[in-house]
Amino acid sequence: MALEFMDEVPFRDVYIHGLIRDAQGRKMSKSLGNGIDPLELIDKYGADALRFTLITGNSPGNDMRFREERMEASRNFANKIWNASRFILMNIEDLDFGEIKEEELDFTLADYWIISRLNKISATVDEALEKYNFGEVSKSLYDFIWSEYCDWYIELIKARLYQDEDPVAKKTAQFVGTVVLEKILRLLHPVMPFITEEIWQQLPGTGESIMTAPWPVSAKDKINDLIEEKMNLIMGVIKSIRNIRNEMKVNPGKRIKAILNSPEEKKSILNEGYEYIRNLAGLSELIIEVDLQEKPAKVSTAVSGGVEIILPLEGMIDIDKEIERLEKELAEVESEIKRAEGKLANEGFVKKAPAELVEKEREKLLAYQEKKKILQQHLEELK
Repeated sequence: MALEFMDEVPFRDVYIHGLIRDAQGRKMSKSLGNGIDPLELIDKYGADALRFTLITGNSPGNDMRFREERMEASRNFANKIWNASRFILMNIEDLDFGEIKEEELDFTLADYWIISRLNKISATVDEALEKYNFGEVSKSLYDFIWSEYCDWYIELIKARLYQDEDPVAKKTAQFVGTVVLEKILRLLHPVMPFITEEIWQQLPGTGESIMTAPWPVSAKDKINDLIEEKMNLIMGVIKSIRNIRNEMKVNPGKRIKAILNSPEEKKSILNEGYEYIRNLAGLSELIIEVDLQEKPAKVSTAVSGGVEIILPLEGMIDIDKEIERLEKELAEVESEIKRAEGKLANEGFVKKAPAELVEKEREKLLAYQEKKKILQQHLEELK
């Protein structure tokens, strides 16, 4: 019709998406009564959450199953973006962006890292869009925004934002935090148009609408794999310390001592990330050693990126109470193992019960057996 009446080809490319099925994989129909009213979902979760859910996990031509739990996850993502943006806006009220000169700022390892990651994600998004792989677009942005920008970068810059002794350090954190957020919003706008427009208009230096802003171009000269490797090592160490603290039920507010036994080639990286590790892992004392031979007695250890993490238990927990707690938990786990083994040894249950129920019981048994190993290991360390 376009050729007939307009003498023009209307589209050069046509994207045909698959069906949206119900949670059981059935086609939505009036006879089954399994249709979903999008307006009701928008009222409950928001239009951006619905849009993000339909795009995420979708690949060209494939059908997708619709589950409401995914709507909740998308709404949580929107809330995460909103809260992170509000935090940045609250901490740049005293900043005049018009007066900032980048050459006068003092960029840290964390700043260079997030800039590198942003430009790498921008290139990934461009490539996915060219291939009409919208699911990859939303997944890449979700992982980057939630984990790297919100959970890591914002936490890494808080120490600089909350102090006034070094105005250049504070200004750099404010500048990078805002510039990265602004580009994130432009990249995310096609997927979540409403929340990105609302936040973007509140950022300094932005125009009338994010829709008329230029699409972010990936600056390949700002991608630095070495910087990313350094930060991955530092973040890995922080995660390992946090995991041990969590397993040992250490009070989140309690500051503890940590020793890092490092190969010579990684010591300088750990020194560079010294303050990051100390602040984000909740440490009162951090010691970095090379090829440490004698270790303290009664410690909990982990290895991350070739670095051995040693946490002395004395002063971190009440050892006697922890042994008592673990022995009690171990007894409960052993009881569950015995129960599950008895159930699976019963031929009547295995033959007559639904296959998924039997499989679930097997999975439970494996989980309990794995937990038993971990508990026994912790007890050995403590004793």
